[in-house]
Amino acid sequence: MPPARIDADAVRADPSRADAVRQGAGQQRVGQQRAGQQRAGQQEAAASWRALGTLVRLVVTDSRCLAGARSMLCEDLAAVDEACSRFRADSEICALRGGRGQQVSPLLAEAIAVALRAAELTEGDVDPTVGAAMSAIGYDRDFEQIPPAGPPLAVTAATVPGWRELRLDGRTLSMPPGVRLDLGATAKAWAADRSAARIASRAGCGVLVSLGGDIAVAGPAPAGGWRIRVQDVTGSPDDPPEGPYALIAIRDGGLATSSTAARRWRRGGDVLHHILDPRTGLPAEPGWRTVSVAAGTCADANAASTAAIIRGRGALGWLAGLGLPARLVDTTGAVFTVAGWPRDPTTDRSH
Repeated sequence: MPPARIDADAVRADPSRADAVRQGAGQQRVGQQRAGQQRAGQQEAAASWRALGTLVRLVVTDSRCLAGARSMLCEDLAAVDEACSRFRADSEICALRGGRGQQVSPLLAEAIAVALRAAELTEGDVDPTVGAAMSAIGYDRDFEQIPPAGPPLAVTAATVPGWRELRLDGRTLSMPPGVRLDLGATAKAWAADRSAARIASRAGCGVLVSLGGDIAVAGPAPAGGWRIRVQDVTGSPDDPPEGPYALIAIRDGGLATSSTAARRWRRGGDVLHHILDPRTGLPAEPGWRTVSVAAGTCADANAASTAAIIRGRGALGWLAGLGLPARLVDTTGAVFTVAGWPRDPTTDRSH
């Protein structure tokens, strides 16, 4: 992930406005600011529904584009589910077997390429070969179908096969026998990026796509940017907040929040969650309750926020070194911010 740069001139010109942070070729602005008026003749519109086992939220800057945008997003998500779902017996990813020279669809090839890039950028913290380990801890179906409590599981620490065992050459995939892929750490974020860009290009308006809190924006942003409330569960800034939160705005790129508190279940005396440390095959130690990261794409933001959960306290220096604006909340509720994420003077412990 290329380092971000702070636009110091913009900060000095108006400290209440967004910090400007460049991530790769794109520009990400994060700040505590109010959205302004929409462009003349346009009115923002939104729709919400469930897909891919999560809440989908679609917002467009021109209400006339909403119906077409929703149709495109539904089509995109259905295709991603068919290609990438670990919970559908008829999905393409479930049909993969170990061996050399398997041909995969262009869509699945793109999804696997994104996962391998995330693995490389996070030095293996985000690893797509954790599928069998995920099933071993009980995450073998849509989360809504997992019983919240149950008998103990006989789970022992074991390294996963490892992302370096995969080879992807165009649409040709090779992997060792017995490897089961899980793209849960990257697929939704990539799908949000992909759909936001496609809809914005087709509709010619600003678009926000949120898939369970993995948020991608594309096209012209509203005046003042896209307002997003960040907390343990990212929600609409128009709803009453629960507990400490940050109200920020982004103009392009993506924002992702990873959490050890949102998807949890109990087996015997153990509380489990869905973010695995590939080095042990077990849920990462819950040093952070949530980590939110802004980056040039939602896929990069999600890779960084997931890796930060796994890295624990070491994530503060890692994210700062990458220049990725981030907000980290530990298990006591203390808030830490790095790399230009706007401070909350009542709760913040900037690093």
